[in-house]
Amino acid sequence: MLGRDGSAWLERLHMQLARNLKSANWSQAEIADILGSTQSTISRMAHRNLPELAGTSDESTIDGWAHEISMALRQLGPSAKPSRTRFVMEVAFAPGQVLRFDKSLTGTDLDSDQEQTSLLKRLEWAVSRIDVNRLSEVMPAVGMNIACCLDSSRSKAEVAAFPGKITIVEGKIRHHETPKFGVSNHLANMLIDARVHDSGKTAILNISPGNDNEKIEAICEDLDLNLTFAPKGELVPHQGIDVILDEGAFGWEPALYILAHNPLELVDRMHRIVSML
Repeated sequence: MLGRDGSAWLERLHMQLARNLKSANWSQAEIADILGSTQSTISRMAHRNLPELAGTSDESTIDGWAHEISMALRQLGPSAKPSRTRFVMEVAFAPGQVLRFDKSLTGTDLDSDQEQTSLLKRLEWAVSRIDVNRLSEVMPAVGMNIACCLDSSRSKAEVAAFPGKITIVEGKIRHHETPKFGVSNHLANMLIDARVHDSGKTAILNISPGNDNEKIEAICEDLDLNLTFAPKGELVPHQGIDVILDEGAFGWEPALYILAHNPLELVDRMHRIVSML
């Protein structure tokens, strides 16, 4: 009742919303952002059967609800951000025995430090999810790092990263210290510069692009990712940024910067790109 049925309702609702928004030409990134999911999850939804509910009338209700919500979201556009979420749940056991809850979530922080602490923990968790075998193929000579910031961040001092670099030692990912704010320079600057043109991106990492730049462009096209360039670290403005390619120069190592809405999505995106490289 509260577990299996409720989970199936929500899963079917999300799947129908994703399909409806995809048919309206929303990108996977935009759909993932509005549903609070990841692009890989949205991609998998497209190939799975809808979960069956206890009754076909329930399925019609959920499908109709998804249609109404998706139509409203099309009018608002993918850049719309919810400011409040209200949950109403009512469960009837018998006549006169009803549980009803009506709560609103506002996103208000009771402790501002909690948001920064949570971000640092997400960075550590994201690094623990990196496939070392894939990363070893694209590890830059200058080392790799991963950085992240809050939606409100405006300067590199507000960007968290790992002091030093992330390396691979004896087949395992190593970093000397836990992530901190203000310890990155080049990577933090690249993220802040990119956010001027795509404020939804809050996470970035760098890998080696290899020698086939045309392949990088083909991969971005296949994955529906927005690619721009940064010759010698100078970002070329672009509306929407998912991947940045610095082709390098004499004495300047080429680099591929990958961006995402959060560290978890970032690692998933890096895995997909590397597997195609």
